[in-house]
Amino acid sequence: MSVAVNFPQVNKARLKWACRRGMLELDVLFIPFVDEAYDDLTAEQQRVFERLLTEQDPDLFAWFMGHNICEDQELNSMVQFILNRVKV
Repeated sequence: MSVAVNFPQVNKARLKWACRRGMLELDVLFIPFVDEAYDDLTAEQQRVFERLLTEQDPDLFAWFMGHNICEDQELNSMVQFILNRVKV
């Protein structure tokens, strides 16, 4: 008996796990974004979002709270995109 694997669902579950940062402020941004907007992103935007998730929590917190601006233009654009899409 073989088990069918739905790769988009596996990828989404992996992303949701990566979104669990341990900082509530980041969790309330990332998890709804993955649930509501990730599937509508282009492949390039998805790549940038996944790269964003590799950043350190203190940096992410500073960028999303407006304390610092990310010097990486791609990541900074994704931060702004997420802030515009997720209303907290």
